Amino acid sequence: MTSANSIFAPGFKTTPWWWEAAEPPARDGVLPDSAGVAIVGGGYAGLSAALTLRRLGHEVTVLDAERIGWGASSRNGGMVSGGLKVASGELNKTYGADPARAIALAAAASFPFIEETIAREGIDCDYLRCGRFVPAWTPKHYDALAARADFIAEITGLPTHMLPKGRQHEALGSDHYYGGMIAEASGSLHPGKYARGLADAADRAGARLVDGVRVNGIRQDGTGFRLTTDRGAMRADAVLVATNGYSRDGQGRSAMPWLARRMIPVGSYIIATEELPADTMDRLFPGRRMISDTRRVLNYFRPSPYGNRILWGGRASFGPTEPAIAAPVLRGFMLSVFPELKDVRLTHAWTGNVAFTFDFLPHIGVQDGIHYAAGCQGSGVAMATWLGHRAALKIAGADNEGFALDGLNFPTAPLYNGNPNWFLPIVGGWYRLRDHMDRAAA
Repeated sequence: MTSANSIFAPGFKTTPWWWEAAEPPARDGVLPDSAGVAIVGGGYAGLSAALTLRRLGHEVTVLDAERIGWGASSRNGGMVSGGLKVASGELNKTYGADPARAIALAAAASFPFIEETIAREGIDCDYLRCGRFVPAWTPKHYDALAARADFIAEITGLPTHMLPKGRQHEALGSDHYYGGMIAEASGSLHPGKYARGLADAADRAGARLVDGVRVNGIRQDGTGFRLTTDRGAMRADAVLVATNGYSRDGQGRSAMPWLARRMIPVGSYIIATEELPADTMDRLFPGRRMISDTRRVLNYFRPSPYGNRILWGGRASFGPTEPAIAAPVLRGFMLSVFPELKDVRLTHAWTGNVAFTFDFLPHIGVQDGIHYAAGCQGSGVAMATWLGHRAALKIAGADNEGFALDGLNFPTAPLYNGNPNWFLPIVGGWYRLRDHMDRAAA
C-alpha cells in the first residue's frame, strides 16, 4: 500500500505549478487619493475592465488585497471554454426560448473575445485552441450530451462531435467513461502567464495597479464614492467590484456585502504530476484536449502546456483543507481514470476559490450605484475576461447593443451571508452520493 508521503516528489510544493514560470509579481502598493474608476479585484475581470476603460480614455485604478492576479486567475486549470456551461443549462424553463438563446449567445461570445484579446495584446500565455472532451459518467449522461450537442455547436459557432464508448480512446486513453462529446469551442493556456500578460497590457495602457490594499467598504459620497481600505480612504467617480470567489474574506469582511451574499465560493484543488514520457502523454491525451467529466462533483484534467505532465483538478473537499491533505484524494480520482500512473509522484498541490451563483449564471449589473461582474461557475478564464470588458463598456456609457447577462435577477438565499462552509459539506456529500448511485445504476 502506498503511503501518503511516498506520493510526493522531492521538493513537493503547495503553491501553484503555474507560479514556477509566472508567479504574480509585487506591484505598486501606494493608495492614490482618487481615481476616475476604482476597480476592486485584480483578477481577469478587473484587469480586462481596466484595459477596456483605458482604451476608452478613462482614468483607472485597480485595487487588490493580495498581489495582482494572486487569486483564481493564476490558480485555475487554464481551460478556456466558450460558455459551454451556460449553453448546457436549462434556461428555457426559467426565461423562455428567446431570452434563453440570447443568454447562451452572450456567454458563448466570451470565447472569440479572449482569443482576440490574447492576439491583440500579444500575450504570451501558451494559448492553443485544442478543443475539449467531455466524458460521460453514465450512459444516460452520454445521451444528455448527445441531445444538446447540436445546440452547443450552433451557439458557439464551432463543431461538436459525439464519441461512443467504443471510440473513446480517440480522445482519452481510459476505459473509465461511457464515451463523450468533443466541443471544438475550447482552448488551453497558462493561466499565470495570461494573468501577468493581461496585467502588463492594462499597465501599458495606463491603468494604475495597486496591490496589498484591502477594500473594506464602499459608500456613495456626493456624486461619487468613498472607498475605505486598510491603508486609508480614496475617492472614485465610479466603482466596479470584480472579486468573484474572493468577495468575502476569512474574517467576514467584504467590499460589497450585497454581492458576497450572492456568491458561493467553493475551494477547487489541483495537483501536478512529475514529468512523464512523451509516449505516455500521447496515449493518455491523444489530441492534447482539455477534459472535464459530467459528474456532479466533476473531475477536470489536462496535459500541461509543455505536454510533459498531468494537471488534475476537482473538489477534493467541501470545507477548508490543506492542499497536501487534498492531494491524495485527487490522486485517487486520477488513478481511477489512469491506473497506470500508480507509481507517478506529485510535485505540486494547491487550491483556490471558484464562485457559483444560486442561478448558475454569470452576472454584471449595478447595485446602489456600484457596478459588479461575477459568477463564472468555475469556467472563468474566458468568461471573467468577457464580463470585465462588458462591465467596462457599461461604465463608460459605450454599451450600445445591450448584453443579455446584464441586469438579470440576481438571487440569494434567506439568511445567507456569503459563508457557505456550514452547508457545502452537506450539499457536496449529497452530490457525491448521487454520482455513486448513478454509476451503480449504470
